[in-house]
Amino acid sequence: MKQAKVYMHDKLAAILTEDENGFHFEYEKSYLEKSDAEPISLTLPLKEKQYDSKVIFPFFDGLIPEGWLLDIAQKNWKLNPTDRMEILLKTCQDCIGAVSIKEI
Repeated sequence: MKQAKVYMHDKLAAILTEDENGFHFEYEKSYLEKSDAEPISLTLPLKEKQYDSKVIFPFFDGLIPEGWLLDIAQKNWKLNPTDRMEILLKTCQDCIGAVSIKEI
């Protein structure tokens, strides 16, 4: 099982998990209670219920670098090119934009 903390503007917003059943995304209750809470993505609106998917959520897949930058990351960290969650955990700690990912 792999897990990540998902931050929005440096505030813990959610937990992303990959297990034998697929991917799961759930907002933190404390984040949902904030008056300035924003959804991570339009495809993951704010709600208390967990989101489930057999494949990595497109929003998170879109954060993963592409092309030569992905090649460098895979070579330097010896990452499996088919393990999208591992690539996300290693390459998206300091993303461009409001969202960042921290491995648990």
